[in-house]
Amino acid sequence: MVKVEAARARLLKDIFVCKRCGAKIRAQSRKVAEGKIKCRKCKSRALRPKSKKTGK
Repeated sequence: MVKVEAARARLLKDIFVCKRCGAKIRAQSRKVAEGKIKCRKCKSRALRPKSKKTGK
């Protein structure tokens, strides 16, 4: 299961999605929480973590 955990960390860790335009941004979660990171496309600071996909 080590490969699965490594892949999950690579795909989901420190990736955020803009709530306004949907752009993906890779940044440290600490900086996003402090409000230092903004979207490149629309300049919004409203970001959410990328959601985990359900494997059905």
